Amino acid sequence: MFDSMTPQKRMIVATVISLVFFVGYTLLFAPVPQPNTVSTQPDVSASIQPAPQVGSANAPVSTAAVKAPNVVGPTDAIITTITSDEFIISVDALGRIASKKLLDACYLEEGCDSLEIVNQTQLPKPLEIRFEDVTLNTQAFSTPYTASISQATITKDAPVKVVLTQELTDLTVTKIITFHTNGHYDLEMVLSQDKRYFIAPGFQPNINLDGFTLHGVLVETNKEIITIIEDGEAQGVKHFQNVRIASSFDRYYATIFFSPKDDMNLVVSTSPDGEENPVIFVEGTPSLSLLGYIGAKEYDRLKAVDPMLLDSLEYGWFTFIAAPMFVLLHWLHGLVGNWGWAIVLVTILTRIVLYPLSYKGMVSMQKLKQIAPLIKELQTKHKGDPQKLNAAMMALYKKHGANPMGGCLPLILQIPIFFSIYRVLLNSIELQGAPWILWIDDLAKMDPYFILPLLMGATMYYQQKITPTNFTDPMQEKIFKYLPIVFTLFFFTFPAGLVLYWAVNNVLTIAQQYIVNAKFEAAAHKAPVEKVS
Repeated sequence: MFDSMTPQKRMIVATVISLVFFVGYTLLFAPVPQPNTVSTQPDVSASIQPAPQVGSANAPVSTAAVKAPNVVGPTDAIITTITSDEFIISVDALGRIASKKLLDACYLEEGCDSLEIVNQTQLPKPLEIRFEDVTLNTQAFSTPYTASISQATITKDAPVKVVLTQELTDLTVTKIITFHTNGHYDLEMVLSQDKRYFIAPGFQPNINLDGFTLHGVLVETNKEIITIIEDGEAQGVKHFQNVRIASSFDRYYATIFFSPKDDMNLVVSTSPDGEENPVIFVEGTPSLSLLGYIGAKEYDRLKAVDPMLLDSLEYGWFTFIAAPMFVLLHWLHGLVGNWGWAIVLVTILTRIVLYPLSYKGMVSMQKLKQIAPLIKELQTKHKGDPQKLNAAMMALYKKHGANPMGGCLPLILQIPIFFSIYRVLLNSIELQGAPWILWIDDLAKMDPYFILPLLMGATMYYQQKITPTNFTDPMQEKIFKYLPIVFTLFFFTFPAGLVLYWAVNNVLTIAQQYIVNAKFEAAAHKAPVEKVS
């Protein structure tokens, strides 16, 4: 099939494949935007059914139907407030983190003084407990905790410890929580008796839910196997043993339990909101120690808390390419101090790495353009005899060193690179509020004046103009000419950082195409292509 394709047909095929891969994934597989309010009712039921462990000395986890009854009365009250320069945490009478507000200006919209990433409507809340015993569970949801302190301020060298105590009929529940200034906390659970219970790191923040970015649940086991369950795709119950990281996340923020001992046993069940969103519950013990984090998925911050948390930065299918790509982008930002210029530099470095591959593709397309008249002669000469035509064309390709797949394959192989950068630029909170030059004051948002998309479209058009063409079908030529317009419209709403990458990439491609064109033009004067004998 590719043997008879002109360079333009191959370009169209590559573009279509790119669009199918890029747009099709977004439309068909990306999460469906969820409403901002996760649940308007405090009545939540979670059916948790872990399967038995295989090859483990621990007893298998039995089926547990965990129900959160209606919360009534003083249990909704805030009993402890923890403040720092960067956040405010409120703990309610059920011993849960009822609210966390971020105060750092880099997270805030214009005119706002805080960003609430955990709020009263999200269930389950961080540190919410569900007992297997229904009677005990009902009592637990109607009995308030007492707190050792009502308010405190965290400083860099002085974390705050809060002791929460709940006195039930035959059970005393104690939560010892130590809050640190970088957003993480230490949790110690102590039960006076061995009662089966589950504790939640909290439902995902719902600040940035959209159809373009990944949000849901991430679970990493001690074998460094990462499982992602996206919103809208939770089916039944999944069980995990020996877990080191359990994260509920949206585009930029996450609520996380983690354990350096890799000893968490947990289940992921379907949320009660009817949207098939995943919810995490960690199986508790009479004496349980966990680490938690609620905040931004920011590289430096996560690394400062614990380097293992960098595994919670997930970019989709091509994380194995995207993760090192972000590390490179982060390093370049450290050199130049601006994320926009870091994107420009990473684009240049990517083009340098891909130069041999893209150069080979351009050369192949030039050779095919040169022998296009000879191919037409062969088609006329061997009309009605496909076997002789194919044999003659293969001999022609071999003689002139042309590869009919050469112009298409390099483009297809570059798609994972582009898609990885696309994910990095969409999911990196570091770009939120990051300015570039003049009118670009936030690389995570669309260009307000559409200058970058128009520049991208113009460079794409000019790139087409200097790329070898040999259209025989007027319809193909029209489609090809309209592609820059389609791409420009498509990129109008994309983050400015991503459009910047594409525009710079186009400029570098134009420069490379000039080099190849000049080389072949000089060669053509010295050795014209021979006619078919």
